[in-house]
Amino acid sequence: MGKGPKGAGDENFPVASKLLPAWSRTHVMAFYMFARAADDVADAPEILPQDKLDQLQAMSAQLHSGATGPYAQVFALHQSFLETHVSPEHAQDLLKAFMWDAEHSRTQDWAGLMAYCELSAAPVGRYLIDLLGGIEGDDYAPSDALCAALQVLNHLQDIKNDFQSLYRVYLPGDGLAHNGVTDADLGASSCSCGLRRVLDQTLDGVDALLADAKPLPQAIRSRALAREAGGILAVARGVSKALRTHDPLAERVELTKLGMAVRFAWGALGA
Repeated sequence: MGKGPKGAGDENFPVASKLLPAWSRTHVMAFYMFARAADDVADAPEILPQDKLDQLQAMSAQLHSGATGPYAQVFALHQSFLETHVSPEHAQDLLKAFMWDAEHSRTQDWAGLMAYCELSAAPVGRYLIDLLGGIEGDDYAPSDALCAALQVLNHLQDIKNDFQSLYRVYLPGDGLAHNGVTDADLGASSCSCGLRRVLDQTLDGVDALLADAKPLPQAIRSRALAREAGGILAVARGVSKALRTHDPLAERVELTKLGMAVRFAWGALGA
């Protein structure tokens, strides 16, 4: 069976935290529920790839037209865009990522993974920034770096489930081949030496992305969103560190709720 439907409370990082202005949280949740609906289509094992593409194309057309159906989440987001004047481009980019998922199961190399993250992760940060007042110099690069790091950390946390439930592998394919990692390794009960090397190399890339994201809280114009970004940066560093010392095939590697709360608060206060 594939992964069951997720809610905001099931995500690996905070969604629409109370740091954000109250007026914005309804819009953030509209964007989130739209993304979840599209992701559920892309991840559904019982839907054929072409049918997934057809459904995602229908979402794209509905988002453009503003029709009330067939997807309530798409209509709600369209109405949100009308109210906030945020561009629908970010949501359309997310749909392109889900279409990619419907047709592909592997990434060739780090550059390919980053290109995927430009569609699957960066639009989320860009949407939040646009919703809440922009960023200095209109430079989204630090936000893109943080969102890509979060996406890759999510893949590393979910590596076994992604492989077993969806037969998807987001680790760079050239690294897997170079280290002799096979599909049998990905479905094992613990990491092989080769897979451990690939994980550590991937985490090196994540840590470089987090370094690139460090200026983000100071660049965001909204102090509420800046604190949110600072908190998420701190949580991401903690997750990256945990993945260095724990085996994501043998156990679910994540921070405790208390550990996440403490790191988030510390990062938010320092933003």
